[in-house]
Amino acid sequence: MTQPSMHPPFTLRPVRPDDAEGIAAIYNEYVEHTTVSFETEAVSCDEMRRRIGALAAGFPYFVAEGEAGIAGYCYAHPWKERAAYAHTLETTIYLSPRHVGCSLGRQLMEMLTAECRRRGVHALIACITADNARSIAFHERLGFRRVSLFREVGRKFDRWLDVADLQLLLD
Repeated sequence: MTQPSMHPPFTLRPVRPDDAEGIAAIYNEYVEHTTVSFETEAVSCDEMRRRIGALAAGFPYFVAEGEAGIAGYCYAHPWKERAAYAHTLETTIYLSPRHVGCSLGRQLMEMLTAECRRRGVHALIACITADNARSIAFHERLGFRRVSLFREVGRKFDRWLDVADLQLLLD
């Protein structure tokens, strides 16, 4: 007899504009209650829809959808603007807090990494608040390595925050 799964099955797929509400709900939890995001104001569904359209038009952007809606999302976007950086992208991943620790993040990031590799991306950068040990450990398990630490570059909730950059070379 098989054990029931703690987490329902998820469909991993490219983002759609109508995912904005679910994505905004996940993201705003982090904006309003953590230092994971350096944004300080919640993002509206309309603004999230605009951001999705701008990013998904040229870069990989995926969601994990379950029975209850969007459970997580990830995307890659330009790390820097100059042409010489065109083969380096920054990654972003957010999961609904109730879906952390169920391998969903790994599945999303593996899908994102494979798509970036397919598109000829050479390097991925994850910029992570340095006190976010869980995210740093997650990225290290995926093969990312810390390459920089910027001290006190952000301020949120009356605290100075450091940012660590982790890098994964895809070639």
